[in-house]
Amino acid sequence: MNINESAENYLETILVLSKELPVVRSVDVANELGFKKSSVSIAMKNLREKNHITVTDAGFIYLTDSGKDIAEMIYERHQLLSSLLIKLGVDENIAAEDACKIEHVLSKESFEAIKKYAK
Repeated sequence: MNINESAENYLETILVLSKELPVVRSVDVANELGFKKSSVSIAMKNLREKNHITVTDAGFIYLTDSGKDIAEMIYERHQLLSSLLIKLGVDENIAAEDACKIEHVLSKESFEAIKKYAK
């Protein structure tokens, strides 16, 4: 599964927003990430072309199975890494920021080891 960090962040954001909102639109993603709507539109086009999302005529964004798999993987990593860092005494905001950076570069093997250790 070859996908860049930016795409992973977008998919994770769509997943998180879909838990909070009845429907997710580009403007919601832009507001959440603090990006320009034009940047988000380009990213959504790329994700659509890779079949990670579908967008309805009304502009509602839905994750496809592949998009959801990627988003859930990144979200799980984020949750576990940030909670582990907080348990280690790291400030909540710093832990969230660091988890966001680590979640994309960590190998599957290392993450599984951390997950096993954390439990």
